[in-house]
Parts: sequence; structure tokens; C-alpha cells
Amino acid sequence: MLRSILIAGGGTAGWLCACYLAKTLNTRAPGAVRIALVESPDIGIIGVGEGTFPSIRATLSQIGISESRFLDETGATFKQGIRFDHWVRAPGTPGRNHYFHPFNLPSAREGLELLPYWLLGEAGDVPFADAVTLQKRVADAGRAPKRIGDPDFDGPMNYAYHFDAGKFAALLGEHGRALGVVHHLATIDRVQLSADGAIAGVSTRELGMLHADLYVDCTGLRAELIGRTLGEPQTSISDVLFIDRAIAIQVPYAQSDEALPSYTISTAHEAGWSWDIALQERRGVGYVYSSRHSSDERAEQVLRQYIGPAAHDLAARHLKFETGYRQTQWKQNCVAIGLSAGFLEPLESTGIGLIEIATYLLAHLLPMDGEFARAAAHFNTMMSERYLRIIDFLKLHYCLTQRRDSAFWIENAEAASIPQTLRDRLAEWRHRPPHRLD
Repeated sequence: MLRSILIAGGGTAGWLCACYLAKTLNTRAPGAVRIALVESPDIGIIGVGEGTFPSIRATLSQIGISESRFLDETGATFKQGIRFDHWVRAPGTPGRNHYFHPFNLPSAREGLELLPYWLLGEAGDVPFADAVTLQKRVADAGRAPKRIGDPDFDGPMNYAYHFDAGKFAALLGEHGRALGVVHHLATIDRVQLSADGAIAGVSTRELGMLHADLYVDCTGLRAELIGRTLGEPQTSISDVLFIDRAIAIQVPYAQSDEALPSYTISTAHEAGWSWDIALQERRGVGYVYSSRHSSDERAEQVLRQYIGPAAHDLAARHLKFETGYRQTQWKQNCVAIGLSAGFLEPLESTGIGLIEIATYLLAHLLPMDGEFARAAAHFNTMMSERYLRIIDFLKLHYCLTQRRDSAFWIENAEAASIPQTLRDRLAEWRHRPPHRLD
């Protein structure tokens, strides 16, 4: 029987998983599955993931956090999409300098597909997103996606959020403890295995051995349980997505009443791209790049030039990572969620979205009899497929570029770096328009 779950690691992944499981399994009820979370007081979170999918609204509603509380306690702002600057053409090249990914779906009457008509020029010289939804016009006008009187998590326009990742983890931790999650502040120093290779317990410096029936690895890039202990390898995709470094700077506002764009700004540079996210109290700005195409010093110079004088004397945080994912994310009695399961560049804010998907699947596939094999196989198949399709989606951004001003952009568009599944789609789309079924 499944009686207890131990989540190793806090942060967004650990606490979001804890809250969702506690709410779904009604942890406070007599005889319910016990949920505990252990996190180290000495190991910080990466904390730079500040963008989300619109799905986060349903997740927050499901676990019982009000929208007003979330906005107040995390410094959150609305996100209506992503603006991609200089992704198609290098700066100074004739033509439009950006395109927009709105979260609203194209307007549709009686199921009419608008794309073929747009391709025929029926909208004139208007970008597709502008032709089929009002969202970019709403965002460019400085308007929110909802009105003050609209219900929680609902509004005329589709939307997600930007937020401070550290504050979000703190809010989830407080809410999780209120839901009945037992919180252990302790550092894991050893993992004990049983005779069949499953996890028998985790040893901590402060509390000794902790035991559970199921363990969730949310230890981030360290992958303490799934990687270091169970030896499950990560499949590299560095031959497809080249980016493996990041620099982040927190930029204060010059004035307290600055206008805040309600979309992420992604700007392409010589060896990668920068994100620019407006929170209530500051901007989160960073540059992700390929170490094969830039030095760390040059990358920091690019980022500071992008920010301008406001970056003077501000500290920059450097991060290294391996791009890839584990094909087996549920092994024996251990499930990896978050960075321990894989890391893809944050181009479309897929990181927290993948945490949501994995948590949802885990909660609804849980076998209460404790027989994990079938549920694990189902989970692994579904998560691997999602990673593969997201990899194709991210790579698609690089396939659409006309940039030839640096080796990074030239090599990204070469056929050898494009997965076969995406190559097949691109070949089809030369002869028919993309369809929502794609």
C-alpha cells in the first residue's frame, strides 16, 4: 500500500508538487497518504525561472491559492505572450524587427482556419498574430488581459504570469504546510537502497534516516536520487539545442511608476538570446548562450550592452547546465520532477509547464496499492513524448531565422542539427499550411 511520499528538494518543483499532491490526496483526512518534503537550509534554489504557461492559472486554482494573494506575495505581473526581437533578421536588416507569440488562440467562426487566407494575403501586409487576435494590440497599449471585476484566473484575454521565483517558492511552502505537508529542514548526505535496487531511505545530517514508500526527486540539476543514486542517465540534446550557459542580472527600476510590458521580450544576439521580464519591483534580465560560440566574458559584455547604463555596478550571476532529459523519469519508487528530470532552454517558459505536467500525471497515475511498474511505464512514455515535442518546438524558432551574421545562427539552421520529426513537418509545410492538429 502507498502510505507515504517524501519529496526531496524545495523550490518551485518541490513545493508545487507537494501542494498539488496534498490537495489531490486530501492529506489532512484520516488515513490519507502522508506527504513530507525535505530541503536543505544550505542549498539554494536556482530561482531564475520567472515565466509561465497559461496553465499555471488552473494549477493555482486547483491547489487553493487566490489570484490576489499570488500577485501580492510573488511580485507577479501579467504575461500575454512573448515578443521575439531580431529572431528573423539581424539588427539593421530591412524588414520587421520582431514577431509576437500571443497566448490567445486565433479568432474562429464556425471552425474556419484563418492561416490559409492569411497566406493568400487576405489580411494585407499584417503579421499573422495581429491579423487573428487583439492580444498584441491590447499588450502594446499597456492594457491588462483582464478587468478588476473579473473572477480569479479569468479574463477576456488568455494570460500567464511573470513572478519572482524565490517568492513563489516561499508562498507555495507556506501553503503546502497549511495543507498538511510535513516540512523537514535537513541536508541529504546519503541514500540507502534496498536489495531490489529501490530507494529504502534517505539519510540526513540533521534528522537521521527518513523513509517513505515513494520518493520524488526535486533536487534540481544535482539529481541526487534519480541520477547520482539510481544512475539513470540524461540524454543530451546539445547537438540540437546549442545553449548551455546563462547570465542573469536583476535590474531595479529607475522610477516607481515605469510602464511594464505584459509580455516576455526575447532578443536574439550573436550566440544566443536574452530574456527581459518585468516584475512589480524589478526587471529580471538574462542571456542564455552557447559556450561553443561565445566566451563567458563576451556573453556578459553582450548582456550589459543590452541593459545599458542601468547595468552599471549590478552583480551578474553565471550558470552552467547540460541540455537534455532523462528518458526514464520514474524508476522503481523514485520520480524525477523539474530540473532533475531534464533541462531545456527557457525560450517558451517550458520549465514550470513541465513541472505542472509531471505533477498532474503523478497525482492521477498514483497506484494506491504500491505497485509502481505500470504507472511508471505510462508516466515515462508520456513525459518523454512531451520533451521530444517541446524540443521540436524550440528548435523550430531557430529553423525560421534568416540570420547569417554569426556561426551560431548558421549552424542552428543546418539540417544536421534538426530532429527528423521536425524536418518532416517542415517538408510538409512547404506544400500545405500548418494545422492545429500538427
